[in-house]
Amino acid sequence: MKRLTEFGQLEDPSFSAAVIDWQKSHGRHALPWQNTRDAYRIWLSEIMLQQTQVAAVLAYYARFLERFPTLHDLAAAPSEDVMAQWSGLGYYTRARNLHACAKRVVDEYGGVFPSEPALLADLPGIGRSTAAAISAFSSGTRAAILDGNVKRVFARVFGIDEFPGVKAVEDGLWRRAQALLPLDGIEAYTQGLMDLGATLCTRSKPDCARCPLQDRCVAYATGRTAELPVRKPKKTIPEKQAALLVVIEGGQVLLEQRAQTGIWGGLMSLPEVDGHAVRGALAIDAVAPLAGAFGEVEAISALLPLVHVFTHYRLHIAPFQATLSRRADLAAPYLWWDLARIDSAPLPAPVKKLLLELTAPSLF
Repeated sequence: MKRLTEFGQLEDPSFSAAVIDWQKSHGRHALPWQNTRDAYRIWLSEIMLQQTQVAAVLAYYARFLERFPTLHDLAAAPSEDVMAQWSGLGYYTRARNLHACAKRVVDEYGGVFPSEPALLADLPGIGRSTAAAISAFSSGTRAAILDGNVKRVFARVFGIDEFPGVKAVEDGLWRRAQALLPLDGIEAYTQGLMDLGATLCTRSKPDCARCPLQDRCVAYATGRTAELPVRKPKKTIPEKQAALLVVIEGGQVLLEQRAQTGIWGGLMSLPEVDGHAVRGALAIDAVAPLAGAFGEVEAISALLPLVHVFTHYRLHIAPFQATLSRRADLAAPYLWWDLARIDSAPLPAPVKKLLLELTAPSLF
């Protein structure tokens, strides 16, 4: 039976019952962070899964736990170790917040995550939805989630014709999410919503035939699964230029420790110069004196350009390789790294890929 609730939405126990029944029979049950009440493992998985597919997270999750088996191990680790384990997973603010969060939980809660969603949401990198998921899975707390998958399910099932990112629309979705919470079975319900969005109610080609919510789905009934949820209005993606210097001497490459904020914050990278200053036919002539700041240049050449797409802009990278006959005395933030172990360096994915391609024995 449906009835009005304090949230101004219709409560519908049959909705949660359908999700729970489907999840128990058809949902995911064998992921490495499931079937546990360990808040550390659940938290780690939830942070890694933010804006990242399960398939991409699995290997990182296993390696991360091998290196940092407990929250105390993570909190006590040097930041460069944490960034090295995260290297390649992207959205590096997550890694910085992860480390900061571990330290706070150790300092403020004795290494035990609080169970209250409001306290969890106050920790670095944990938003309202992630806090609810951690609390639900680790403590059985009756709390609502509203990640991207859930927004897509709700938008289609309830026929929401506005972009979910608009605050008024998102506030309404939160009220609905709270109103639909089951009295029992919160873990299966929470996992079920995630599984539906990830496996059936996908962005393209949703598998409506197997969906337990098909009979109540407005988008399915009106033939609008391709239109809902309403897409974010498109913006022109800014284009930025940068030049990276691959400075090599004695089997080592020069790396620069980047600041904790900004692009690739907290990671190491190659020395960077203004890309606009080295474009065109005279690019190598422009780069040579810049490379000379690091030592006596023996040879210099342009490498194939690459493009890396961030959330808010596209970065065009012009890499140049400079081989030194003698290196200069350099201090922080510069350091020399053995090319033979470049795979272990905490580098952004495109930079690591570039250097790995250059480490063929024929080149050095």
